[in-house]
Amino acid sequence: MGIPVKLEAFEGPLDLLLHLIDKNKINIYDIPIVQITEQYMEYIHQMERKNLDVMSEFLVMAATLLRIKSEMLLPKEAKEDGEIIDPRQELVERLLEYKMYKYISQELKDRQLDASMMLFKRSTVPPEIADFKEEIHAKELLADLTLSKLHAVFRSVMKRQTDKIDPIRSRFGRIEREEVNLSDKILQIQHFGMQCRHFSFRGLLSGSRDKMELIVTFLGVLELMKMGRIAIRQVELFEDIEIDYLAEDVAPVDHFSFG
Repeated sequence: MGIPVKLEAFEGPLDLLLHLIDKNKINIYDIPIVQITEQYMEYIHQMERKNLDVMSEFLVMAATLLRIKSEMLLPKEAKEDGEIIDPRQELVERLLEYKMYKYISQELKDRQLDASMMLFKRSTVPPEIADFKEEIHAKELLADLTLSKLHAVFRSVMKRQTDKIDPIRSRFGRIEREEVNLSDKILQIQHFGMQCRHFSFRGLLSGSRDKMELIVTFLGVLELMKMGRIAIRQVELFEDIEIDYLAEDVAPVDHFSFG
């Protein structure tokens, strides 16, 4: 009984073989070469013989299948290491390679189709509006922020630092670090803000190695917030505080009046 398929449904002999393998639910690593060869030859007999270029490709594969079929009937050959040579191995490798490229081409086709349905609009915002920078009001920035919230986050970071202490190694002698300078810390926070623009309060404190540096970092954040160079917000109570660096430069230390 012939196979009701059309030539236009297949792009070549490997495409036809994959169709037969999928149709018969065959393991590609263990192809029943006799069954596949018979079905393949039935399809060849149904092809139109006018297109000799296309026909020749399918005839070459038919000859390959017949050769593999005949080799399967002969006694198995073994390599020097004792491994049995499977006549189907080369065909399986070609099918797997073709299947991979077929999937890749389909994926690229889908992406091209998705891209064709996307339109990008150029910016029509006038330059005078695009360059507009809203004036910063310190009172509005601090409207929903209290010292109790900052203190809660500060205590959480301090607790994490305490939890990381090794009870055994903490007894060893250690080299004391120099005291942290508030002016240097403010400059460090500003440089960090210029690079990241948006960061968390806990993330800023996580780099501190002792309580003194944590406290100085905390004071530096308060000073920058008071000067309106950073904006702070907190979604819910006891959650981490998000910091936005609003300034476009790094202010010198003499710009600040501590106290």
